[in-house]
Amino acid sequence: MTRKPCYLKAMRIAHCSDLHLLSLQGARILDFANKRWIGRLNLLTNRGRHYHTSAFEAMVADFNASDVDHVICTGDVTNLALEQEFRFARTLFDQIELGPHRVTVIPGNHDAYIAKGNQYFTQYFADYFKADAEWERPADETSARSGHRAAPDDPTWPVVRIRGNVALIGLSTSMQTPWFTAYGRLGTAQLDRLRAVLADRRLASCLRLVAIHHPPVGKSAHNKIRGLRDFAAFARVIAESGAELVIHGHEHRDLRGELPGPNGDIVPVLGVQSGTYEANRPERTARYRIFEIAGSADEKRPGVVAHRLRRWNSVDGQFVDDLAEPSKVTPQARITAENC
Repeated sequence: MTRKPCYLKAMRIAHCSDLHLLSLQGARILDFANKRWIGRLNLLTNRGRHYHTSAFEAMVADFNASDVDHVICTGDVTNLALEQEFRFARTLFDQIELGPHRVTVIPGNHDAYIAKGNQYFTQYFADYFKADAEWERPADETSARSGHRAAPDDPTWPVVRIRGNVALIGLSTSMQTPWFTAYGRLGTAQLDRLRAVLADRRLASCLRLVAIHHPPVGKSAHNKIRGLRDFAAFARVIAESGAELVIHGHEHRDLRGELPGPNGDIVPVLGVQSGTYEANRPERTARYRIFEIAGSADEKRPGVVAHRLRRWNSVDGQFVDDLAEPSKVTPQARITAENC
């Protein structure tokens, strides 16, 4: 009889995205004398009615009542990159009992609706994307950092946070774009740094989890208006240096794709719905995903042995397991030591 792998206790990582937490308190007419007027119109006609802060409050309660070890949010914590929105979002994130050390937040395109959004994101969320001390870049490389710089030019990224046997690698595609567009870009310098991080021998025994806002694969990545402008260059980095998992947001859908890694490896790429949406499209109702990550004596690195979605039930005001989720879980969905 073939011996099953012996999996040790799993690390559970929750992934949410695209919260669009709205606060117009104190907003002035002049605050909308830029690209924000498009977003303001969208709020009046659609987004303001369909994205619910109460859903994120319920998600936070779900985190706090669960055995999740880490939470990752892949951007768009705000709607219009107003300072009061960042301040409001920070107060909600601070209610997650895990604290900034065990919660990672990266920016999205809405967080850079205007150029100053990058400054606000850094001002209010620096604790949530602070790199581990041994992964901080030399002072002379980041001395010009002020929080004003867009993703392709900001030396902050990628950030590396080691939690257990998982290396959380956060990227930024957040940048101000022309009106009626929502694309992102990593930039050559950030991609070069990502290549070096993924190949670093210090991560030889870690699962390398890459978090990015824009989808890096599929039709969404190719979209000239909303896509990732350098998706092909990102794919080359993954093909050369590898990763075990890539997660993203942006499209508010349960997207599942793959990227080729080195030596014939396949790297799963998973997106998730908005964490606060509720309207007449059940497939887009607010959700977040939980990954179970564990290693075995037979493998060099740990792997994702299961993942599942939690869906917001607006009637009860709680998150529940999404029983309609397509089954894409490995056979070792239950992590036990019974085969050890």
